[in-house]
Amino acid sequence: MKINEIAKATGLTPKTIRFYEQKGIISEPARLENGYRAYGQQHINELQMIRRSRLVGFSLDECQALLDMSRNPNRRSADVKQKALEKIAEIDDKIKELQAMKKSLKSLASTCPGDDSACCPIIEALSSDSESSPIEN
Repeated sequence: MKINEIAKATGLTPKTIRFYEQKGIISEPARLENGYRAYGQQHINELQMIRRSRLVGFSLDECQALLDMSRNPNRRSADVKQKALEKIAEIDDKIKELQAMKKSLKSLASTCPGDDSACCPIIEALSSDSESSPIEN
C-alpha cells in the first residue's frame, strides 16, 4: 500500500505517518523499485494502535513503549496493565487540577458585576500579587 492508502485506512494524515516513521515509532516500510514506501497490514496495526492510544491519553513516548510491548512475544500483561493504571492516575490528577481551575474561575466570575464599568475584579485578581487572591495554586 502507498502512503495515501494507509492514511485512508488508519484515519491519519500522510504527514503524521511520515513523522511516526521518521521518529522510528512505526516499523520501517519496504521500498519499492521506484523508491515509494510499501506499507502493509503490520503498519496499519501499528498506526491504529498509536491513534487509539493517543485517544485515551497516552503520549507519543508512551505509545512507543506500548508498541514495543506489543512487538515483544514475552511481554507480561501485568506490565501493560501497570502502564494503563499509571495513565488513569495521571488523568485523575489532571481532572482534579481542572476542577480546581474551574472552582477558581467560578469564584472570580461570581465577583464580577459584568456591566459596562471598567472595574473588573477578575482582572484585579489575576494581576494581583496578593496572597488573598481567590486563585489556588
